[in-house]
Amino acid sequence: LVESGVRFVEIFNGSQGRRWDAHGNRGGLIKNHRTNAAKTDQGLAALITDLKSRGLLDETLVVWVTEFGRTPFEEAFRELTRTTLGRGHQHYGFSMWLAGGGVKRGFTYGATDDFGVHAVEAPVSHHDFHATILHLLGLDHKQLTYRHNGRDFRLTDVHGRVVHDLLV
Repeated sequence: LVESGVRFVEIFNGSQGRRWDAHGNRGGLIKNHRTNAAKTDQGLAALITDLKSRGLLDETLVVWVTEFGRTPFEEAFRELTRTTLGRGHQHYGFSMWLAGGGVKRGFTYGATDDFGVHAVEAPVSHHDFHATILHLLGLDHKQLTYRHNGRDFRLTDVHGRVVHDLLV
């Protein structure tokens, strides 16, 4: 698709009951994440290798992201008929990455506390991540607004900023 000039391609991993959003500790979370990670790792490695060998990686931005990670500890969840242990949604410290398309290669940006709960070094919010992607696409995120209830809103909220440390 990229070779044919398609500008945006989305690849979704998580169908057929093998989604990443698995809470339970009865093997569900570990099994699902292990299965999805193997598929994702092999597929993304092949994609990046192919883009590089065809000379397309420098002009193609590859984004791997989710809206949250997992808590690094077990929590009790009350379901309809039982209480189970599992790991909850975690939006204070988790991983996402970029490759190609104007970003630096081979480094880690930011860090969490010793427990993996909160980002404590160079935190990047979703708004920052979106602003950075829009910048790489040649768009000024501060100019992208929509009107709702008589007020203009930015797609990246008022806090979104381009993370220049990630850029080449």
